[in-house]
Amino acid sequence: MTLNERRLGDRILAALDLALEQRHLEVAEHLARALEEALTRFGGPDAVDHRDLSTGMIQAFERLSELRREEHSLS
Repeated sequence: MTLNERRLGDRILAALDLALEQRHLEVAEHLARALEEALTRFGGPDAVDHRDLSTGMIQAFERLSELRREEHSLS
């Protein structure tokens, strides 16, 4: 386990990637919210987060948006 894999956000991102790969939209939605919560939990409600999202996070959120569009077009 690398140092980055020890952070909660990295573990949630790995689970989100897996849910997206398996096309489990509902699970992916929950994991995306959990990832957002993990990234913003420090500093309180009025804190400004100056960290940039990693490439992996950006890609995961883009894949989630695409899966949402696909699922919406099927319904």
